[in-house]
Amino acid sequence: MRTPAHVPIVITTRGGTPECVHYGSIAVVDADGTLLAACGDARALNFARSALKPLQALPFVESGGMGRFSFTSHELALMCASHGGEAVHVAIVERMLDRIGARESDLQCGCHAPGYYHATDTPPPAGVRWRPVHHNCSGKHTGFLAYCRLFGHALAEYLALDSPLQTRIRNVVQAAACGDETACGIDGCSAPNYALPLARLAQVYARLAAGATPELAALAFAMSRHPDLVSGTGRTDLALMQTGRGDWVSKVGADGVQAIGVKSKGVGIAVRIADGNARALAVATVAVLEQLGLLADAAHTPLAKFARPAIRNHRGLEVGRIEPVFALPAVRL
Repeated sequence: MRTPAHVPIVITTRGGTPECVHYGSIAVVDADGTLLAACGDARALNFARSALKPLQALPFVESGGMGRFSFTSHELALMCASHGGEAVHVAIVERMLDRIGARESDLQCGCHAPGYYHATDTPPPAGVRWRPVHHNCSGKHTGFLAYCRLFGHALAEYLALDSPLQTRIRNVVQAAACGDETACGIDGCSAPNYALPLARLAQVYARLAAGATPELAALAFAMSRHPDLVSGTGRTDLALMQTGRGDWVSKVGADGVQAIGVKSKGVGIAVRIADGNARALAVATVAVLEQLGLLADAAHTPLAKFARPAIRNHRGLEVGRIEPVFALPAVRL
């Protein structure tokens, strides 16, 4: 197993002095897989985590599941979502379950407090018992169940690595890796997940944004049309896709992964922060967009709060900042 050769990407300062250093890697790739710009180790394996969700939804779309269950782009967006557990997200997941004739108890994602509360600095209400539909991956899991209903597979086995669904997803991922090495592990929601070279993840998003197939075009449309469903209030993917105004398709992954496809430029971007720090990931992502000439002034966009934010103490005093420290090679997009 090779340790990735990550480099410093983001630092935090305190009183103007560097304090924390976040290492990582960046890859900018076109739809054919040509590496246009990179920082760190663009070829090392990285688990895609939730950035894998469009590929995990692809078999359902390819199999005609949308028409079979009368799903719209709203349902498809939820299948690709790491949603905030807000009322609109829960309502669509419940509608999906009803439409495929499944129950909430069929979901094997577990449950946690909705991400909405962390993203908005809002304390969750006392005494509430969260349900599986509030899990940020409940839309993806309902899509898994819908695929099983489509083919008559046992719902209870939908996460088994050798099940027909997970076998097909594995084949999709391996095809996306174009012969490069991949690795398998279990995600936080208990679904199989895959590591692939960072450059290949970027290529996936270049192809997704470009609508390289009708099915990928449907996924990209759903995600960019409904960023509030893919993400949620106060979240980075919502801010990214709002800023991109339909040109960018974006998906974050747990533990420091961000993937973006840019339709107008035919490129994909993948960012990895090695220690999984979310605030460093957001700063690095904004800086990549700036350095590529895709974002002129983050201060006047929904991304403003994620660009070089101040670090404040518990009295609200500014004590430092979070700053990008990488420079991508100049590239003409």
